[in-house]
Amino acid sequence: MTLHGQVRGGVIIFDPPVALPEGADVQVQVIEPQAQSAAAESESLYERLKPFIGAAKGLPADFAAQHDHYLYGTSKRS
Repeated sequence: MTLHGQVRGGVIIFDPPVALPEGADVQVQVIEPQAQSAAAESESLYERLKPFIGAAKGLPADFAAQHDHYLYGTSKRS
């Protein structure tokens, strides 16, 4: 059985909460957060997303302003 949770105030809180029997043997494995490369940390959001600019082809000219209409069928805004 694998349980997931976070440490809060020095206590492991499971997500979702689970009741383990008193005296149950457990094994805890700490998952280290992935370190971002120094280059990725220094790049702005624009620089990271730049390869995707203009990637969507064939969209209507007013797609940015009317995306709810095209995605969900709502009435066009004036």
